[in-house]
Amino acid sequence: AFFWLVSLLLSSLIWFIAVKASDPRDEPLQRGLLIFGVMFSVLLQEVFRFLYYKLLRKAIEGLVALSEDGCSPISIQQMAYVAGVGFGLMSGAFSMINLLADALGPGTVGIHGDSQLYFLTSAFMTMVLIFLHTFWGIIFFHGCEHRRWWEIAAVVIMHLAVSGSTFCNPLYVGSLVPSYLLMAIAAIWAYLLSGGSAQNVRRFLLCKS
Repeated sequence: AFFWLVSLLLSSLIWFIAVKASDPRDEPLQRGLLIFGVMFSVLLQEVFRFLYYKLLRKAIEGLVALSEDGCSPISIQQMAYVAGVGFGLMSGAFSMINLLADALGPGTVGIHGDSQLYFLTSAFMTMVLIFLHTFWGIIFFHGCEHRRWWEIAAVVIMHLAVSGSTFCNPLYVGSLVPSYLLMAIAAIWAYLLSGGSAQNVRRFLLCKS
């Protein structure tokens, strides 16, 4: 969560400087800066995810050196899951803070004929981002651990795609549907990388050990 906050701080600082140094009356330029800010923030988050992986790798090596049997009590898969949850929860918390700030007014959502589903769809988008960050953490760490750089690239591309789809709003179908499809793909992918199988799912559904 701390690493995600640092990435947000740096990307916000860059975007703030870019906006202040530009003409606020130039709407195309301001929209371009917004798109740049979102894409830059995504890339910076993934850079900090990689830095966090490197830090955890050093921590595991220290745990192995201190353990009696030469094995780490925590696996890289467990750390990947926890790191993904931390990124996701902090991302969701900031999304909810922004929603609550909008809910305070002074405007009323939908009063001029716009969609009244802003808060509902934003809640669904927040939920999908929390899950996606969890799955992305597992895939990203697995790619780093086994030097499968295409898995890392896939996480970055999916992150860019989900963030970019939000520019379709207020056409919420254009952002929610692709995001949930990518979440399903990432969930299956992360499950398989974690050692899951169709047989395990069948045993779970049938309550068999």
